[in-house]
Amino acid sequence: MKERQPRFARAERTATNEKAVRRVMAVATMVVAVLAVTSVASATGSGAWGPPVNMESIPGTSTELNTPWTDGCPIQSPDGLSLYMASNRDGYQGTTRNLDIWVAHRSNRHAPWGAPENLGPTVNSTGNDFCPSPTLGGVLFFVSDRVVPGACGGADIYVTRSRRGSWAEPTNLGCSVNSAGGEASPSLVFAGLQPVLYFSSARPGGFTSEAPDTDSDIYLSRLSIHGFGPAELVPGVNSSAEDARPNVRSDGLEMVFDSTRPGTLGGPDIYASTRTSWFGSWGEPVNLGPTINTPSSESRASLSWDGRVLVFGSNRPGSELATDGVTVSNDLYVAVRYRR
Repeated sequence: MKERQPRFARAERTATNEKAVRRVMAVATMVVAVLAVTSVASATGSGAWGPPVNMESIPGTSTELNTPWTDGCPIQSPDGLSLYMASNRDGYQGTTRNLDIWVAHRSNRHAPWGAPENLGPTVNSTGNDFCPSPTLGGVLFFVSDRVVPGACGGADIYVTRSRRGSWAEPTNLGCSVNSAGGEASPSLVFAGLQPVLYFSSARPGGFTSEAPDTDSDIYLSRLSIHGFGPAELVPGVNSSAEDARPNVRSDGLEMVFDSTRPGTLGGPDIYASTRTSWFGSWGEPVNLGPTINTPSSESRASLSWDGRVLVFGSNRPGSELATDGVTVSNDLYVAVRYRR
């Protein structure tokens, strides 16, 4: 039985969640108004994926994009001009080599990427800060295991917003969404009548409820004027293995995630699930196959706003060597979808 939380702690979490809700609902209202007169079907993700390339190999891209340290969790901003990532490269906040969130920029969608910049001490902490997920209106979701009042245990989902180049103090989404089990890869989707936040969690009571039940599963939380609703298992995509770090396309019709379920090439591998409508059921997840996956690890894939670009992390051969000169580090990779 959980220890009863002091009244002030519960009140603090409630206030924190309300701040986050107000921040995101302001953006959601704007987006719903736009979607009322335009079609989110402009996302054109279809067709097979081309072979991935190391993102640093793109001509003109900064040689600092990948490092001998861990570089992962890549995701593009909706306009495709910023690339967020998690890395424990030199320049981290704090005194230990933990993950921080970094961002690289480019001048247009066909330009190379510049050198990544640390988001700074407002967003990053002395703990691990990772799985950045930018959305419209300058809102950024991310995950952190920082030790602060109101945290729910393990790694929690936080939200912040950039205005005039400055980040607001991050707020915890609260323990209706977060848990003591640890969460990862928040992905907010505005498609449909209600914004939905997808994420993974290693909380008890998942797809496999038998003890010790420590594997990650994919969940969602529905956002309303009352806040982020309780976490719900997403039907059709989970297994008894690790199913983690989901990202859902802007039109809400395609989800990518990594999994260690039977059938991987060595795993974790990247899988995709699709559906035909916002209200339809997710189809059986499909391994993206040897074009994308390898016997090494592929993780935290994310789709561009239009669904034509896939970025992910991998420690496959060809990635930079770690500082020991032997171990292969995790680098950022990109694949482009063929047009049908």
